[in-house]
Amino acid sequence: MKDILIISNYYPPEKGAAANRIEQLALKLSQNNYKVTVLCPLGNYPKGELFPEYKGKFSVIENRQNITVKRLWIYPSVSKNIFKRTLSVLSFSSMLFLNLIFKKTPQKVIVQSPPLLLSFVSVVALWLKRKTIVLNVSDLWPTAAIELKAIQQGSISHKVSLFFEHFIYAKAEVILGQSNEIITHIKEQFPDKKCYLYRNFPDHQREETQMDSNVNEPIKLFYAGLLGVAQGVLELCQKIEIQGLDLELHIFGDGAEKLALEDFLEKNPDKKIIFHGMLDRHLLHEKIKSFDIAIIPLKTRIYGSVPSKIFEYGALGFPVLYFGGGEGETIVYENKLGWVAPVGDFDQLNSMLNEISTTGKTYIQHMKKEVYSTAQKEFNLDLQIQQLIKEKVF
Repeated sequence: MKDILIISNYYPPEKGAAANRIEQLALKLSQNNYKVTVLCPLGNYPKGELFPEYKGKFSVIENRQNITVKRLWIYPSVSKNIFKRTLSVLSFSSMLFLNLIFKKTPQKVIVQSPPLLLSFVSVVALWLKRKTIVLNVSDLWPTAAIELKAIQQGSISHKVSLFFEHFIYAKAEVILGQSNEIITHIKEQFPDKKCYLYRNFPDHQREETQMDSNVNEPIKLFYAGLLGVAQGVLELCQKIEIQGLDLELHIFGDGAEKLALEDFLEKNPDKKIIFHGMLDRHLLHEKIKSFDIAIIPLKTRIYGSVPSKIFEYGALGFPVLYFGGGEGETIVYENKLGWVAPVGDFDQLNSMLNEISTTGKTYIQHMKKEVYSTAQKEFNLDLQIQQLIKEKVF
């Protein structure tokens, strides 16, 4: 049995695509006869405060489904204050660096990026110890930070981030990219680097569900995920127009925009938008059995980003209304997974919602079967993992 370490800033019981993605990778490697250890912070995301079971603790070692999870101390924060956010990242990064330097580490290590500073610190420590580094890149930073206006192009932060980015690509033996755009970006800097496409496919066996939509009810759209700046859910709720349509929108999640979203919906009860808060993954899947269409928004087109919700909801049999631009549009269009509206174009989005309303639930029920069948064929996590093992990536 081969030992392998995964370094990540997120891991369940934390919520969100990043935590789910790393857990699925860990579980699949374990199922393929790897002894997997995950090194991550004490659980705190997305609220930015330690979960009750981790409060007052400096470090914790757990066993979750045969995965050894080592959690290190962090000063948690989701504050918009750049100094508090930096302190939070530095607190875990420093603990991580010391752990990697002074503790025994497997020869092969998977490092998740972003966060960029965290991956840089990890790669430095592992490079000093001559470990084999597999870099898993799910978003391009600092490119995404510029597009989200989190940092200014040409600033000191931008220049430092570019140095971090170049360093981690240079020192990694193998790079996994969640999109073709990520791989293209890396190959432009390092043409000879071993790069492999690694989509964020869900585990079909765990995700399969049975739909029970009622054709006599309105068409139920839903968003489930983080309520952050990048997703733009608050703006989506402000600008969509479904009052006169046979539609309603349900929202599940938590994040920075939660309070503003709740305030807006309280003041606009006629919007036909229902907010449910954050639900556990399994409870969410049970709740949405009677729903019809998943909406996947991004506030701006982010180069390299492909929301994993496309694959997750496809595996559950939900058509998607994609409103995020980029490579995600191509995936939805080519696989006939639903509808695509140009990112940021709310006029086009509302026009499409009108079209969906007139389509009716009977046709959407047919679409669900087609989407589910396509996902089973095209979004297969087991085949993807086995192919990477065959290529000796892991």
